[in-house]
Amino acid sequence: MFDIRPIGYVIGIIVAFLGIMMIFPMILDFADGNLHWRVFAQAGAITTLSGLFVSMACSNGKSQGLELQKTFLLTTGVWVVLPIFAALPFLMGATQSSVVDAVFEATSGLTTTGSTVISGLDDLPRGLLLWRGLLNWLGGIGIIVVAMVFLPELRVGGMQIFRAESFDTMGKILPRATQISGQISIIYIGLTIACFLSYIIVDMSGFDALIHALTTVATGGFSSHDASFAAMSGPAEYAASLFMVLAALPFVRFVQLLNGSARPIFTDEQIRGFVATLAVVIALSTIYLIYSRNFAIEQAFRQALFNIISIMSGTGYASADYLLWGAPMVAVFFFIGLIGGCAGSTTCSVKIFRYQIMLAAMSTQLRRIQSPNSVHVPHFKDRPISQDVMDSVMVFFVMFFISLGALAFLLGLTGLDFITSLSGAATAIGNIGPGLGPEIGPTGNFENLNSAAKGLLIFGMILGRLELMAVFVLFTRRFWQAA
Repeated sequence: MFDIRPIGYVIGIIVAFLGIMMIFPMILDFADGNLHWRVFAQAGAITTLSGLFVSMACSNGKSQGLELQKTFLLTTGVWVVLPIFAALPFLMGATQSSVVDAVFEATSGLTTTGSTVISGLDDLPRGLLLWRGLLNWLGGIGIIVVAMVFLPELRVGGMQIFRAESFDTMGKILPRATQISGQISIIYIGLTIACFLSYIIVDMSGFDALIHALTTVATGGFSSHDASFAAMSGPAEYAASLFMVLAALPFVRFVQLLNGSARPIFTDEQIRGFVATLAVVIALSTIYLIYSRNFAIEQAFRQALFNIISIMSGTGYASADYLLWGAPMVAVFFFIGLIGGCAGSTTCSVKIFRYQIMLAAMSTQLRRIQSPNSVHVPHFKDRPISQDVMDSVMVFFVMFFISLGALAFLLGLTGLDFITSLSGAATAIGNIGPGLGPEIGPTGNFENLNSAAKGLLIFGMILGRLELMAVFVLFTRRFWQAA
């Protein structure tokens, strides 16, 4: 018999923690003299008590540990359950959101997608804006732990290639998660504080600096303004660009740096590939904006730098309506969103290492064609790429683009136009943020989409955040038979 008590215990603890985090926006609204604090008091009580009751009811099964099937179910279950409780302040609060809209906003926050269905951000209670920022921030650190602990163990999407460097303790999954999350938390909090201080230095208000520090380091992209970063253009764009890049790097390298080993951060092939790709795209885009759109040199560089880093890292901020930059730049923004940052970071989408493995495989295959009698083995990080990793990466690519096409098709069936359907599917599965077109582009939001489309996008965001296979495996008969 499949025992869900270990899963329920962990999920209950995490839900209770989420409820406790509602204290911070409650205190802020109370300090502002805004009666909206009662919403967070009620939502926090419901969430905390629900989590505690579930964990207490399942506590007698916590000693059993987590086998492979239970780990798959836990990984997906957390990201399904948390948005339901995180949606309560949107459902009960000032936004008066529908159930679908509230769950959409919460899912977008926790998956660090950054798509929003809320207009009038500038006039909302500050507690609600803080809650959106906290959802991004909590989701960011959550996905780092998932990417460094669970996905390598589950052999999802080639992530097993990082098992050797992810604090291998030879222990069970949960103790390992505790060890990693402790060290990562120090780095994550440190980066957030540094980002906050940087925003203060460039003349952001204290509250705006806090919200954007939380969402920058998480590469989440929620803003406290409808205009996003267009309301804070200039030096703030440079500060944000720096921290978006840092958040897109593997956090294990920061841990190594903290422990006195700086060399890995400069020799990591992922980091080199990510930075090189950014540099090339930013340089070409800057030249294009100068000569084709008559931008001033500094403006062209700054806006290309900020917006390209924002989309490629999956943060989703916008400091300009780049849809007005011409068709070539629209195509650039669409495709860089499908690249993503490094594995083991807060970023989204395909991840740079998978492209590097694919290029290594293609190069090897070309050499085999030229020299059929020679032995050629693809390498990554100076290590041979195992067939297991290669197969996982291939399957990920196939499933990613099949899922993208299927979701776009289903969105089209709800009545959305082609551009909105395709870019909406890409931004959901890639956890990018804004889509393309007038409705969901950088100057719009997802508010006016129909409920069916929003429901599909909710599924797409969870699917993309957990890198597809961790979710799809739950829909196979063999999984439940093995359980």
